[in-house]
Amino acid sequence: MASQCSTTAGGRGGTGGENLPAAPCRVSDASPPDRLVPLLALACGSSVATVYFAQPLLVTLGERFALGPGMLGAMVTVTQLGYAAGLLLLVPLGDLVDRRRLVTGQLGLLALALLAAGLAPGAAALLGALAGVGLLAVVAQTMVAAAAALTPPARRGRAVGTVTGGIVTGILLARAAAGALADLAGWRAVYLASAGVTVVLAVLVRRVLPPGTAAAGTPGMSYGWLVASTVTLFVRHPLLRIRGALALLVFAAFSTLWSAVAQPLSGPPWSLSHTAIGAFGLAGAAGAVAARAAGRWNDRGLAQRTTGVGLALLALSWLPIGLTGRSLWALAVGAVLLDFAVQAVHVTNQTLIHAVRPDAGSRIIGGYMVFYSAGSGLGALGASLAYATAGWPAVTVLGTSFSLAALLLWAATRRTRPAGDGPGPL
Repeated sequence: MASQCSTTAGGRGGTGGENLPAAPCRVSDASPPDRLVPLLALACGSSVATVYFAQPLLVTLGERFALGPGMLGAMVTVTQLGYAAGLLLLVPLGDLVDRRRLVTGQLGLLALALLAAGLAPGAAALLGALAGVGLLAVVAQTMVAAAAALTPPARRGRAVGTVTGGIVTGILLARAAAGALADLAGWRAVYLASAGVTVVLAVLVRRVLPPGTAAAGTPGMSYGWLVASTVTLFVRHPLLRIRGALALLVFAAFSTLWSAVAQPLSGPPWSLSHTAIGAFGLAGAAGAVAARAAGRWNDRGLAQRTTGVGLALLALSWLPIGLTGRSLWALAVGAVLLDFAVQAVHVTNQTLIHAVRPDAGSRIIGGYMVFYSAGSGLGALGASLAYATAGWPAVTVLGTSFSLAALLLWAATRRTRPAGDGPGPL
Protein backbone atom coordinates (compact mmCIF):
# COMPACT_ATOMS: atom_id res chain seq x y z
CA MET A 1 0.00 0.00 0.00
CA ALA A 2 1.56 3.31 -1.05
CA SER A 3 1.45 6.03 1.55
CA GLN A 4 1.20 9.70 0.67
CA CYS A 5 0.90 11.12 4.16
CA SER A 6 2.12 14.66 4.53
CA THR A 7 4.20 16.05 7.33
CA THR A 8 2.81 19.02 9.13
CA ALA A 9 4.83 22.04 10.14
CA GLY A 10 5.40 20.56 13.54
CA GLY A 11 6.19 17.03 12.40
CA ARG A 12 9.15 15.35 10.80
CA GLY A 13 11.14 17.90 8.88
CA GLY A 14 9.00 20.81 10.11
CA THR A 15 10.27 23.89 11.89
CA GLY A 16 8.35 26.28 14.00
CA GLY A 17 6.96 29.22 12.10
CA GLU A 18 7.70 27.79 8.66
CA ASN A 19 4.18 28.72 7.49
CA LEU A 20 4.18 26.15 4.69
CA PRO A 21 0.76 24.53 4.20
CA ALA A 22 0.98 20.76 4.23
CA ALA A 23 -1.00 18.47 2.02
CA PRO A 24 -3.64 16.35 3.70
CA CYS A 25 -2.72 12.80 4.57
CA ARG A 26 -3.80 10.47 1.80
CA VAL A 27 -3.09 6.75 1.77
CA SER A 28 -3.90 4.80 -1.35
CA ASP A 29 -5.82 1.57 -0.88
CA ALA A 30 -3.92 -0.25 -3.62
CA SER A 31 -0.31 -0.61 -4.68
CA PRO A 32 0.68 1.02 -7.98
CA PRO A 33 0.80 -1.23 -11.06
CA ASP A 34 3.75 -3.64 -11.05
CA ARG A 35 5.04 -2.27 -14.33
CA LEU A 36 4.93 1.36 -13.19
CA VAL A 37 8.41 1.67 -11.63
CA PRO A 38 10.21 -0.13 -14.53
CA LEU A 39 8.36 2.05 -17.05
CA LEU A 40 9.22 5.20 -15.12
CA ALA A 41 12.85 4.05 -15.02
CA LEU A 42 12.81 3.65 -18.82
CA ALA A 43 11.11 7.00 -19.40
CA CYS A 44 13.44 8.78 -16.96
CA GLY A 45 16.49 7.30 -18.63
CA SER A 46 15.28 8.30 -22.08
CA SER A 47 14.44 11.85 -20.96
CA VAL A 48 17.69 12.57 -19.12
CA ALA A 49 19.70 10.97 -21.92
CA THR A 50 18.65 13.82 -24.21
CA VAL A 51 20.77 16.17 -22.11
CA TYR A 52 23.88 14.08 -22.81
CA PHE A 53 23.55 13.32 -26.52
CA ALA A 54 25.94 16.12 -27.43
CA GLN A 55 28.87 14.79 -25.39
CA PRO A 56 30.24 12.22 -27.88
CA LEU A 57 29.34 14.60 -30.72
CA LEU A 58 31.09 17.72 -29.44
CA VAL A 59 33.99 17.60 -31.88
CA THR A 60 31.64 17.11 -34.86
CA LEU A 61 29.29 19.85 -33.69
CA GLY A 62 32.25 22.18 -33.21
CA GLU A 63 33.41 21.55 -36.78
CA ARG A 64 29.89 21.81 -38.23
CA PHE A 65 29.15 25.14 -36.52
CA ALA A 66 32.72 26.54 -36.42
CA LEU A 67 33.07 26.51 -32.62
CA GLY A 68 36.54 26.55 -31.05
CA PRO A 69 37.64 24.05 -28.36
CA GLY A 70 36.94 26.52 -25.58
CA MET A 71 33.33 26.95 -26.76
CA LEU A 72 32.42 23.27 -27.04
CA GLY A 73 31.35 23.22 -23.42
CA ALA A 74 28.63 25.72 -24.33
CA MET A 75 26.69 22.87 -25.97
CA VAL A 76 26.47 21.13 -22.60
CA THR A 77 26.27 24.26 -20.45
CA VAL A 78 23.29 25.77 -22.27
CA THR A 79 21.40 22.50 -21.86
CA GLN A 80 22.19 22.47 -18.14
CA LEU A 81 21.02 26.07 -17.80
CA GLY A 82 17.72 25.08 -19.36
CA TYR A 83 17.60 22.10 -17.03
CA ALA A 84 18.15 24.34 -13.99
CA ALA A 85 15.34 26.65 -15.11
CA GLY A 86 13.01 23.69 -15.57
CA LEU A 87 13.81 22.38 -12.11
CA LEU A 88 12.68 25.64 -10.54
CA LEU A 89 9.77 26.41 -12.87
CA LEU A 90 8.34 23.03 -13.91
CA VAL A 91 9.17 20.34 -11.34
CA PRO A 92 7.28 22.08 -8.47
CA LEU A 93 4.10 21.63 -10.50
CA GLY A 94 4.21 17.96 -9.49
CA ASP A 95 2.99 19.05 -6.05
CA LEU A 96 0.07 21.02 -7.50
CA VAL A 97 -1.36 19.34 -10.60
CA ASP A 98 -2.08 15.80 -11.70
CA ARG A 99 1.29 14.19 -12.41
CA ARG A 100 -0.04 12.06 -15.25
CA ARG A 101 -1.07 15.12 -17.26
CA LEU A 102 2.12 16.94 -16.29
CA VAL A 103 4.42 14.07 -17.25
CA THR A 104 2.78 13.26 -20.58
CA GLY A 105 2.51 16.94 -21.51
CA GLN A 106 6.19 17.55 -20.84
CA LEU A 107 7.20 14.44 -22.76
CA GLY A 108 5.24 15.71 -25.77
CA LEU A 109 6.91 19.13 -25.60
CA LEU A 110 10.31 17.46 -25.15
CA ALA A 111 9.73 15.59 -28.40
CA LEU A 112 9.12 18.92 -30.15
CA ALA A 113 12.32 20.41 -28.70
CA LEU A 114 14.29 17.38 -29.90
CA LEU A 115 12.76 17.78 -33.35
CA ALA A 116 13.88 21.43 -33.37
CA ALA A 117 17.42 20.41 -32.41
CA GLY A 118 17.57 17.84 -35.18
CA LEU A 119 16.44 20.39 -37.75
CA ALA A 120 18.48 23.36 -36.44
CA PRO A 121 20.00 25.33 -39.38
CA GLY A 122 22.70 27.11 -37.36
CA ALA A 123 24.55 27.32 -34.07
CA ALA A 124 22.14 29.83 -32.48
CA ALA A 125 19.10 27.72 -33.37
CA LEU A 126 20.78 24.59 -32.06
CA LEU A 127 21.75 26.23 -28.77
CA GLY A 128 18.19 27.49 -28.34
CA ALA A 129 16.75 24.05 -29.06
CA LEU A 130 19.20 22.42 -26.62
CA ALA A 131 18.14 24.90 -23.94
CA GLY A 132 14.54 23.79 -24.58
CA VAL A 133 15.58 20.15 -24.36
CA GLY A 134 17.17 20.81 -20.98
CA LEU A 135 14.13 22.75 -19.76
CA LEU A 136 11.75 19.89 -20.59
CA ALA A 137 14.03 16.95 -19.69
CA VAL A 138 13.30 17.74 -16.04
CA VAL A 139 10.20 15.60 -16.51
CA ALA A 140 12.49 12.83 -15.24
CA GLN A 141 12.56 14.43 -11.80
CA THR A 142 8.78 14.63 -11.69
CA MET A 143 8.76 10.89 -12.40
CA VAL A 144 11.33 10.25 -9.64
CA ALA A 145 9.08 12.13 -7.20
CA ALA A 146 6.07 10.13 -8.42
CA ALA A 147 7.90 6.84 -7.86
CA ALA A 148 8.87 7.91 -4.34
CA ALA A 149 5.36 9.12 -3.48
CA LEU A 150 3.64 5.96 -4.77
CA THR A 151 5.96 3.56 -2.90
CA PRO A 152 5.67 2.60 0.78
CA PRO A 153 8.50 4.06 2.92
CA ALA A 154 10.00 0.63 3.62
CA ARG A 155 10.61 0.10 -0.11
CA ARG A 156 11.11 3.71 -1.20
CA GLY A 157 14.90 3.48 -1.37
CA ARG A 158 14.71 0.52 -3.75
CA ALA A 159 12.12 2.26 -5.93
CA VAL A 160 14.22 5.43 -6.16
CA GLY A 161 17.27 3.26 -6.80
CA THR A 162 15.52 1.42 -9.64
CA VAL A 163 14.35 4.63 -11.30
CA THR A 164 17.74 6.28 -10.86
CA GLY A 165 19.39 3.13 -12.20
CA GLY A 166 17.26 3.58 -15.31
CA ILE A 167 18.49 7.15 -15.59
CA VAL A 168 22.12 6.02 -15.37
CA THR A 169 21.59 3.30 -17.95
CA GLY A 170 19.86 5.78 -20.23
CA ILE A 171 22.76 8.23 -20.00
CA LEU A 172 25.28 5.52 -20.77
CA LEU A 173 23.29 4.09 -23.66
CA ALA A 174 22.72 7.63 -24.94
CA ARG A 175 26.43 8.11 -25.44
CA ALA A 176 26.79 4.78 -27.24
CA ALA A 177 23.63 5.21 -29.33
CA ALA A 178 24.43 8.83 -30.21
CA GLY A 179 27.91 7.89 -31.38
CA ALA A 180 26.78 4.92 -33.45
CA LEU A 181 23.80 6.70 -35.00
CA ALA A 182 25.92 9.75 -35.83
CA ASP A 183 28.39 7.53 -37.69
CA LEU A 184 25.56 5.84 -39.62
CA ALA A 185 23.24 8.72 -40.40
CA GLY A 186 24.75 11.96 -39.09
CA TRP A 187 24.32 13.86 -35.85
CA ARG A 188 20.83 15.14 -36.72
CA ALA A 189 19.47 11.59 -36.76
CA VAL A 190 20.30 11.31 -33.05
CA TYR A 191 17.81 14.02 -32.08
CA LEU A 192 15.17 13.07 -34.64
CA ALA A 193 15.14 9.42 -33.51
CA SER A 194 14.93 10.48 -29.87
CA ALA A 195 11.90 12.64 -30.66
CA GLY A 196 10.07 9.58 -31.97
CA VAL A 197 11.00 7.46 -28.94
CA THR A 198 9.81 10.20 -26.60
CA VAL A 199 6.37 10.29 -28.24
CA VAL A 200 5.97 6.52 -27.78
CA LEU A 201 6.97 6.75 -24.11
CA ALA A 202 4.49 9.57 -23.52
CA VAL A 203 1.67 7.32 -24.72
CA LEU A 204 2.81 4.38 -22.56
CA VAL A 205 3.25 6.48 -19.41
CA ARG A 206 -0.20 8.00 -19.84
CA ARG A 207 -1.71 4.50 -19.85
CA VAL A 208 0.14 3.30 -16.71
CA LEU A 209 0.73 6.25 -14.37
CA PRO A 210 -2.21 6.60 -11.94
CA PRO A 211 -3.98 9.99 -12.02
CA GLY A 212 -4.27 12.29 -9.02
CA THR A 213 -0.80 11.59 -7.62
CA ALA A 214 -0.15 15.21 -6.69
CA ALA A 215 -1.30 17.16 -3.65
CA ALA A 216 -3.84 19.05 -5.74
CA GLY A 217 -6.34 21.19 -3.95
CA THR A 218 -4.23 21.89 -0.85
CA PRO A 219 -5.40 25.21 0.66
CA GLY A 220 -2.98 28.07 0.04
CA MET A 221 -1.20 26.40 -2.86
CA SER A 222 -0.56 28.37 -6.02
CA TYR A 223 2.11 28.17 -8.69
CA GLY A 224 3.91 31.28 -7.38
CA TRP A 225 3.79 29.93 -3.84
CA LEU A 226 5.19 26.59 -4.97
CA VAL A 227 8.19 28.17 -6.69
CA ALA A 228 8.88 30.44 -3.71
CA SER A 229 8.48 27.61 -1.20
CA THR A 230 11.12 25.58 -3.01
CA VAL A 231 13.64 28.20 -1.92
CA THR A 232 12.08 28.42 1.55
CA LEU A 233 12.44 24.69 2.09
CA PHE A 234 16.17 24.84 1.44
CA VAL A 235 16.55 27.87 3.70
CA ARG A 236 14.75 26.07 6.54
CA HIS A 237 16.40 22.65 6.32
CA PRO A 238 20.20 22.34 6.63
CA LEU A 239 20.07 18.74 5.37
CA LEU A 240 18.76 19.91 2.01
CA ARG A 241 21.56 22.46 1.68
CA ILE A 242 24.26 19.97 2.64
CA ARG A 243 23.04 17.32 0.23
CA GLY A 244 22.54 19.94 -2.48
CA ALA A 245 26.12 21.16 -2.10
CA LEU A 246 27.36 17.58 -2.30
CA ALA A 247 25.36 17.10 -5.50
CA LEU A 248 26.88 20.25 -7.03
CA LEU A 249 30.44 19.08 -6.40
CA VAL A 250 29.84 15.44 -7.31
CA PHE A 251 28.18 16.25 -10.63
CA ALA A 252 30.79 18.90 -11.40
CA ALA A 253 33.35 16.09 -11.22
CA PHE A 254 31.10 13.81 -13.30
CA SER A 255 30.62 16.45 -16.00
CA THR A 256 34.31 17.32 -16.01
CA LEU A 257 35.10 13.81 -17.25
CA TRP A 258 32.27 13.21 -19.70
CA SER A 259 32.21 16.72 -21.21
CA ALA A 260 35.92 16.68 -22.06
CA VAL A 261 36.81 13.05 -22.75
CA ALA A 262 35.70 13.16 -26.41
CA GLN A 263 38.54 15.55 -27.23
CA PRO A 264 41.54 13.38 -26.25
CA LEU A 265 39.82 10.23 -27.54
CA SER A 266 39.10 11.76 -30.96
CA GLY A 267 42.70 12.93 -31.44
CA PRO A 268 46.11 11.20 -31.52
CA PRO A 269 47.14 8.68 -30.33
CA TRP A 270 43.62 7.15 -30.17
CA SER A 271 41.65 8.88 -32.98
CA LEU A 272 38.45 7.01 -32.07
CA SER A 273 35.22 7.23 -34.08
CA HIS A 274 31.91 8.57 -32.74
CA THR A 275 30.79 4.99 -32.17
CA ALA A 276 33.89 4.09 -30.16
CA ILE A 277 33.75 7.25 -28.08
CA GLY A 278 30.06 6.75 -27.31
CA ALA A 279 30.52 3.07 -26.54
CA PHE A 280 33.34 3.95 -24.17
CA GLY A 281 30.76 5.44 -21.85
CA LEU A 282 29.46 1.92 -21.26
CA ALA A 283 32.50 1.41 -19.04
CA GLY A 284 30.52 3.38 -16.48
CA ALA A 285 27.65 0.89 -16.43
CA ALA A 286 28.62 0.18 -12.84
CA GLY A 287 26.71 3.37 -12.04
CA ALA A 288 23.42 1.58 -12.66
CA VAL A 289 24.48 -1.20 -10.29
CA ALA A 290 25.47 1.38 -7.70
CA ALA A 291 22.09 3.09 -7.91
CA ARG A 292 20.17 -0.08 -7.09
CA ALA A 293 22.64 -1.15 -4.39
CA ALA A 294 22.61 2.29 -2.77
CA GLY A 295 18.82 2.15 -2.58
CA ARG A 296 19.01 -1.10 -0.62
CA TRP A 297 21.76 0.24 1.65
CA ASN A 298 19.68 3.33 2.42
CA ASP A 299 16.70 1.18 3.36
CA ARG A 300 19.04 -0.53 5.87
CA GLY A 301 20.09 2.80 7.44
CA LEU A 302 23.58 2.96 5.90
CA ALA A 303 23.27 6.38 4.27
CA GLN A 304 26.33 7.91 5.92
CA ARG A 305 28.57 4.97 5.15
CA THR A 306 27.37 4.87 1.54
CA THR A 307 28.11 8.58 1.14
CA GLY A 308 31.61 8.38 2.64
CA VAL A 309 32.67 5.34 0.63
CA GLY A 310 31.22 6.81 -2.55
CA LEU A 311 33.06 10.12 -2.18
CA ALA A 312 36.35 8.36 -1.40
CA LEU A 313 35.98 6.27 -4.58
CA LEU A 314 35.17 9.41 -6.55
CA ALA A 315 38.44 11.03 -5.50
CA LEU A 316 40.44 7.85 -6.23
CA SER A 317 38.89 7.47 -9.68
CA TRP A 318 40.92 10.39 -11.01
CA LEU A 319 44.21 8.53 -10.56
CA PRO A 320 43.56 6.11 -13.46
CA ILE A 321 41.60 8.77 -15.39
CA GLY A 322 44.73 10.89 -15.41
CA LEU A 323 46.46 8.18 -17.48
CA THR A 324 43.99 8.47 -20.38
CA GLY A 325 46.69 9.58 -22.81
CA ARG A 326 48.63 6.37 -22.13
CA SER A 327 46.00 3.69 -21.59
CA LEU A 328 42.35 3.27 -22.50
CA TRP A 329 42.11 0.54 -19.88
CA ALA A 330 43.07 3.06 -17.21
CA LEU A 331 40.29 5.37 -18.41
CA ALA A 332 37.82 2.47 -18.33
CA VAL A 333 38.73 1.62 -14.72
CA GLY A 334 38.46 5.26 -13.71
CA ALA A 335 35.08 5.63 -15.44
CA VAL A 336 33.71 2.60 -13.60
CA LEU A 337 34.83 3.97 -10.23
CA LEU A 338 33.57 7.47 -10.98
CA ASP A 339 30.11 6.45 -12.22
CA PHE A 340 29.67 3.96 -9.37
CA ALA A 341 30.57 6.63 -6.80
CA VAL A 342 28.43 9.39 -8.32
CA GLN A 343 25.27 7.31 -8.51
CA ALA A 344 25.69 5.83 -5.02
CA VAL A 345 25.86 9.33 -3.55
CA HIS A 346 23.05 10.61 -5.80
CA VAL A 347 20.56 7.90 -4.78
CA THR A 348 21.47 8.39 -1.11
CA ASN A 349 20.87 12.12 -1.43
CA GLN A 350 17.46 11.73 -3.09
CA THR A 351 16.24 9.14 -0.61
CA LEU A 352 17.21 11.28 2.39
CA ILE A 353 15.90 14.61 1.14
CA HIS A 354 12.51 13.19 0.16
CA ALA A 355 12.02 12.02 3.76
CA VAL A 356 12.40 15.59 5.07
CA ARG A 357 9.03 16.66 3.67
CA PRO A 358 7.27 13.86 1.73
CA ASP A 359 4.36 16.17 0.92
CA ALA A 360 6.80 18.50 -0.88
CA GLY A 361 8.66 15.75 -2.72
CA SER A 362 8.57 17.37 -6.17
CA ARG A 363 9.76 20.72 -4.86
CA ILE A 364 12.55 19.19 -2.80
CA ILE A 365 13.83 16.99 -5.61
CA GLY A 366 13.51 19.87 -8.06
CA GLY A 367 15.47 22.20 -5.78
CA TYR A 368 18.10 19.55 -5.15
CA MET A 369 18.51 18.97 -8.87
CA VAL A 370 19.22 22.68 -9.37
CA PHE A 371 22.47 22.00 -7.53
CA TYR A 372 23.02 18.98 -9.78
CA SER A 373 22.45 21.07 -12.89
CA ALA A 374 24.68 23.88 -11.68
CA GLY A 375 27.45 21.39 -10.97
CA SER A 376 27.06 19.76 -14.38
CA GLY A 377 27.22 23.11 -16.14
CA LEU A 378 30.20 24.22 -14.07
CA GLY A 379 32.07 21.00 -14.82
CA ALA A 380 31.34 21.19 -18.56
CA LEU A 381 32.46 24.79 -18.91
CA GLY A 382 35.47 24.32 -16.63
CA ALA A 383 36.58 21.17 -18.43
CA SER A 384 36.42 22.84 -21.86
CA LEU A 385 38.46 25.82 -20.68
CA ALA A 386 40.93 23.59 -18.84
CA TYR A 387 41.49 21.38 -21.88
CA ALA A 388 41.89 24.37 -24.18
CA THR A 389 44.43 25.88 -21.76
CA ALA A 390 46.58 22.94 -20.65
CA GLY A 391 45.17 19.70 -22.05
CA TRP A 392 44.09 16.57 -20.21
CA PRO A 393 46.31 17.08 -17.11
CA ALA A 394 44.40 20.29 -16.33
CA VAL A 395 41.08 18.45 -16.71
CA THR A 396 42.30 15.78 -14.29
CA VAL A 397 43.32 18.40 -11.72
CA LEU A 398 39.93 20.09 -12.02
CA GLY A 399 37.99 16.84 -11.55
CA THR A 400 40.16 15.82 -8.60
CA SER A 401 39.59 19.21 -6.97
CA PHE A 402 35.81 18.91 -7.21
CA SER A 403 35.96 15.37 -5.78
CA LEU A 404 38.19 16.24 -2.84
CA ALA A 405 36.04 19.27 -2.04
CA ALA A 406 32.97 16.99 -1.83
CA LEU A 407 34.81 14.55 0.45
CA LEU A 408 35.94 17.39 2.74
CA LEU A 409 32.41 18.82 2.90
CA TRP A 410 31.01 15.44 3.89
CA ALA A 411 33.71 14.98 6.55
CA ALA A 412 32.98 18.41 8.00
CA THR A 413 29.20 17.92 8.18
CA ARG A 414 28.69 14.20 8.81
CA ARG A 415 28.45 14.60 12.60
CA THR A 416 26.35 17.74 12.43
CA ARG A 417 22.71 17.36 13.41
CA PRO A 418 20.88 20.04 11.40
CA ALA A 419 18.23 21.75 13.45
CA GLY A 420 14.68 20.89 12.43
CA ASP A 421 15.56 17.79 10.42
CA GLY A 422 14.56 15.36 13.10
CA PRO A 423 16.26 12.10 14.06
CA GLY A 424 18.07 9.84 11.66
CA PRO A 425 21.35 9.88 9.78
CA LEU A 426 22.34 12.53 7.28
